[in-house]
Amino acid sequence: MRYRELGSTGLEVSEVGFGAEWMEKKSTAEVKAVADACVAAGINILDCWMAEPEVRSNLGAAIANNRDRWIIQGHIGSTWQNGQYTRTRDLAFARPAFEDLLARLSTDHVELGMIHYVDDLEEYEGIMAGGFIGYVRALKATGTIGHIGLSTHNPQVALQAALSGEVEAIMFSVNPAFDLLPATASLDDAFTFDYSDELAGMDPARARLYAVCEREGVGLTVMKGYAGGRLLDADASPFGVAMTPVQCIHYALTRPAVASIMAGFDTPAHVADAVAYESATDAERDYASVLAGAPSHAYYGQCTYCGHCAPCPSGIDIALVNKFYDLAAMQDEVPAGVRAHYGALNAAADDCIACRACEPRCPFGVPIAERMEQAAALFA
Repeated sequence: MRYRELGSTGLEVSEVGFGAEWMEKKSTAEVKAVADACVAAGINILDCWMAEPEVRSNLGAAIANNRDRWIIQGHIGSTWQNGQYTRTRDLAFARPAFEDLLARLSTDHVELGMIHYVDDLEEYEGIMAGGFIGYVRALKATGTIGHIGLSTHNPQVALQAALSGEVEAIMFSVNPAFDLLPATASLDDAFTFDYSDELAGMDPARARLYAVCEREGVGLTVMKGYAGGRLLDADASPFGVAMTPVQCIHYALTRPAVASIMAGFDTPAHVADAVAYESATDAERDYASVLAGAPSHAYYGQCTYCGHCAPCPSGIDIALVNKFYDLAAMQDEVPAGVRAHYGALNAAADDCIACRACEPRCPFGVPIAERMEQAAALFA
């Protein structure tokens, strides 16, 4: 298992994480079997947003013998009221619900305290100006949470959180289908995949979010990496072809600022399916060919950093140069951090000899030599 630093938190998280929502309605033994499979695979980050008491208790029992090795995303604002999950900002419910989470997980702290499920800008602004953020700050001050995080499916909300100077980690829905959606789309709209014919390529708001998170040192953990399983089913996918878990994971992990994908596991076998990513070949990870050959909404003309353009006779890491270019081009000035990373490359864009040997290998028809010229000018 490989590990990545989560933004500027100092936390080293496994590339593949444990999104535990599928553990609801499982027995204690079943939950423990999945958690043990995660431990054996080197997974060390766990997301628990669920409010249902039994699943919280079962997870607590499952990690009781190795709590110290887990980095937990615990959600603030996810409550259990009248036998149902209820999202709320009312501290009369949110406070005891979070205390219940800690008690059932048999811990006195979580590493990441996630402001739960904020998909509306007005709601976000109310949270950050009122008593709810005051409670979250108090939890951090006492060490009950190590870092402040937020979960959202809305790139506009995520962008404001990333720029807040206070939110250190964001759990965000990342997959190639969602990346096509306009920023105003709701989560319900996302799962209908009802795209307009004009919609193609990554939504600029989402691209900007990834760039800003990278610049600000805000780490991203990924939810909905398989789009609720729809990307694994050709009939349900907007691309008309089935992707594999490994391909979906690779897509998520190649977005800027992403540290870990919270994969949903139902059984130990599902853990194995996801952690197969760690030993997968380049061909097995290759999401690009799948998307490029898809009958609808592919990324033609836009770099997805897949690396199929290699090798370069000048030794340029074309995918990495393109990533740095995209990160820099969305800012008024080239961020110092991006410039430093670009400057550390063994071969840069101005080493391009415009031989164009790479271009026939690109599955998306990116004019690579032209992009290298643009990157060289930008970083000059």
